Amino acid sequence: MIDRLPAVAARLAPVFRAAGFTVEGVAEALGAEAGAALDRGEPEPARRSLPDAGSFRTLVRLFLLGEPVTDDEAAAAVAPVAVDELVDTELLRRTPDGVAAGLDLRPHADEHGSWWVISDLDVGDGKATEHVLGAGAASLSLARATVRRPVATLLDLGAGCGVQTLHASGHAGSLTATDVSDRANTLARATFAISGVDVEVRTGPWWEPVEGRRFDQVVCNPPFVPGPPAVEHVYRDSGLGGDGASALLVSTLPGFLTPGGVGQLLASWLITGADLEAAEPGTGWTTRPRRWIEDATAAAAPGGLDAWVVQRDVADPALHVGTWLRDAGVDPASPAGRARSAEWLDFFAAHDVVGIGFGFVTVRRTDGPDVPGTVVFEDMRQAIGDPLGPEIEAWLDRVAWLRTHDLRDEPLVAPPTTALERGYTGSDEGWRRIGGTLVRLDGPQWRHDLDELGESLLAGCRGHLPLADLLGLLAVAHGRDAEELTAAALPVVRDLFLHGLLVPRDGV
Repeated sequence: MIDRLPAVAARLAPVFRAAGFTVEGVAEALGAEAGAALDRGEPEPARRSLPDAGSFRTLVRLFLLGEPVTDDEAAAAVAPVAVDELVDTELLRRTPDGVAAGLDLRPHADEHGSWWVISDLDVGDGKATEHVLGAGAASLSLARATVRRPVATLLDLGAGCGVQTLHASGHAGSLTATDVSDRANTLARATFAISGVDVEVRTGPWWEPVEGRRFDQVVCNPPFVPGPPAVEHVYRDSGLGGDGASALLVSTLPGFLTPGGVGQLLASWLITGADLEAAEPGTGWTTRPRRWIEDATAAAAPGGLDAWVVQRDVADPALHVGTWLRDAGVDPASPAGRARSAEWLDFFAAHDVVGIGFGFVTVRRTDGPDVPGTVVFEDMRQAIGDPLGPEIEAWLDRVAWLRTHDLRDEPLVAPPTTALERGYTGSDEGWRRIGGTLVRLDGPQWRHDLDELGESLLAGCRGHLPLADLLGLLAVAHGRDAEELTAAALPVVRDLFLHGLLVPRDGV
């Protein structure tokens, strides 16, 4: 009877709003300390903060604290929806003490909207094959990294319970969500129904449900977890083995984008010992995603492709396996856990895997064959306080700006968010300078080391003279050949520009 859940869920929205069972209502009632404790999985402080009676108290106990309530309490909290209807559709389940939550239902919001998300309960003792995740850490990280500019059409590929689609509803005119799992699509329809969001939902693997269509934006939180070629849990396992899911999606994504369309997804890639040995230091992790981007560029033809691949974390095989066993509710120390660990570690050893990279891939299809693309691979494992989405938007703007402007002709300035750090070491003669570092104080907090010549150039970037004139003056002052100095400086200035440490006087 879970198929009836979307229709029943739609009738709960006014009930929940009237009770104050929203993100704002819960935060106000619980307070910051009890709310933070609840987020950590510590329910007792939240329970003590609840009012003594009423529908709000009952709904929080049911859906946020995981407590059973009596039939009478539940009936009063969900009226005019009947408790039996919620039991029949699996949202509630019978217990000796009354009823308890049968599914995970919780308020969810961002600065553009307020909704509810319906997913499977995280029971902690092993997940079913078609277990449907809620708004987990990976999903929220993708939401924070997504470009939020208005688009006519958006596809959420592998939507699960629909979290990315909800966030996209604030900037996309037409929404399409797909998933290979029938159960996921049922819960997604329920999420959309209770949240009042109009979405086209389609069932099928990979791109099959939208074959032949193109979208202005695609977001995807796929089953990206590298492992043996098996499907234990559809939300994380693709069945392709290794990093096959990420390879498939990245390499084919541009074929489903309109000209100028942007695609973003979470991805993982295997890092092998052979890759590290063959590559320049610090670049071995790019070997596999670089091949995918080459295939993606071919898929974008006759247009071009901009691509920004950002590595946010690297795990060794043992840590990777333990993390995902626990995620599935399996104790790595149990007999079953040890057997699965051995299977996964044997698979990685057979493929020379020494690390598993994780991060974001952003691609943009350019307008035509005469529009060259820009491809950048970035190791961004530093802590980031701000959402990554605005930074990705700005990066796309800077890349587009470079296609129609020559940095040499532009007066550049260092914005107030750019700072220079200088380092010194002690010596017999006092402090001896050992270098300088240009630092961005917001966003990803990029850092670039500079020599004294670079510092002199940046000191002159005050928006008065074009870069070419500054480089000419610098060459004369330091006895350098102007053409050689310009050739050496331009790649550095370009990197500083792409990282927002230098900007055009008149803006991008």
